[in-house]
Amino acid sequence: MTEPVAGARPGARDDESVGMSYLSTLPQRLVTLYLPLSIIMIVLLFPFYWMTMTAIKPKNQLLDLDTHNPFWTLSPTLEHIEELLFKTDYPLWLWNTMFIAVSATILSIIASVFAAYAITRIRYRGAQWIGGSIFLAYLVPPSILFIPLSTVVFQYGLFDTPFALILTYPTILIPFSTWLLMGYFKTIPYELEECALIDGASRWQILTRIILPLAVPGLISAAIFCMTLCWNEFIYALTFINTTSQKTVPVAIVTAFTDGDQYRWGSLMAGALVGSLPLVILYAFFVEHYVSAMTGAVKE
Repeated sequence: MTEPVAGARPGARDDESVGMSYLSTLPQRLVTLYLPLSIIMIVLLFPFYWMTMTAIKPKNQLLDLDTHNPFWTLSPTLEHIEELLFKTDYPLWLWNTMFIAVSATILSIIASVFAAYAITRIRYRGAQWIGGSIFLAYLVPPSILFIPLSTVVFQYGLFDTPFALILTYPTILIPFSTWLLMGYFKTIPYELEECALIDGASRWQILTRIILPLAVPGLISAAIFCMTLCWNEFIYALTFINTTSQKTVPVAIVTAFTDGDQYRWGSLMAGALVGSLPLVILYAFFVEHYVSAMTGAVKE
């Protein structure tokens, strides 16, 4: 039996305690675990709750907040969702958004894979400086790139076409995706690549048969980031797309349900709610890969 250390504080936690055993009592768990998690969950889920409530409220309750509870309704309705889905081109807007986001994501991931592999796995002078400059490019505000990109879009006749967004979004996506994949590629043991080189494998074979299969969580994480950014982007989509049938969801619902200074909040929130569901489903399916990529976990 070990003797207590002289001068130790009474009630001090033993250094041999394992894991989170210090949360053994209910008050400790309540203060350090349950209460912070509850606050975080409320802050994160309240926007979805507000969108849902606004989307199913009748119009008279939306305009008369003094009489009706702004956080609840006793007479829900689907009139706003019906107006969104059946009286507008919302399904077409959703398809445009998905097509542009998937296309831009594929282009960005392909470019980022080659850039990240060249910087982290091929040894040459100045590789670290190039990696740092790529991350600095991500810090450049998109508004600075707006004027040169708009000039290119107009000169090549891409204005008012989906390709105007498909080719401009990678300027925002590639820097961060490259930086993210660089960090993940560094966690892959270099000895695997050396053994493949000794056995006569080419760089292409190493990339496609060794690096990419091990980097699937990192690729999924980068793809989710790219999809999210493309799905929610507003400035470029508002400027480069003019035809209503070519617009994306964030721009289309604002222009369709705004009459001067009058906002049809029920339909606006219905569009925002339905438009966010694909991303929620995407995160739900790939959350494990996303977390493992963020922590840089590669199983050897």
